[in-house]
Amino acid sequence: MTGGLDTLATPHRRWMKSALREAEIALEEGEVPVGAVVVRGDQIVGRGHNMVERLQDPTAHAELIAITAAAATVGSKHLDGCTLYVTLEPCPMCAGAIVWSRLERLVFGAFDPKAGAASTLYNIPQDDRLNHRVETISGVEAEPAEALLREFFRRLRAESAPNGVRSA
Repeated sequence: MTGGLDTLATPHRRWMKSALREAEIALEEGEVPVGAVVVRGDQIVGRGHNMVERLQDPTAHAELIAITAAAATVGSKHLDGCTLYVTLEPCPMCAGAIVWSRLERLVFGAFDPKAGAASTLYNIPQDDRLNHRVETISGVEAEPAEALLREFFRRLRAESAPNGVRSA
């Protein structure tokens, strides 16, 4: 089942706000501001934010860090009964990890038109050819997630402007 933001998604806002806090940390650290939390029941069991630049690791995406932390917390590579909240639609690498970790549900905020693999370019979590399908809910707290991304790229453009001329 894949769905957009509707009345069923409203309870997910609480957890997405935690993911947004992780994205804010990433922004402060100069990373692409993506944050994620894994929730089981009424508890966060894993959290993460992008750390690609800090670790110089192309796999250090928020989703993978949160999934790794959750697996350590619950003591299993299978995250049955868990929901991943992430501020940006997962890329193919992260969408694959979401399926392989057997998460029950994926909730994301902003769509990613360049790398989105949970509905935009691909739909890996719902691919019937794979051994597990993940319920997906999109668009939860999309506006604040998009605002963080816009701020990051605004700063990046300003820093790389020639002769100190700041671009808008």
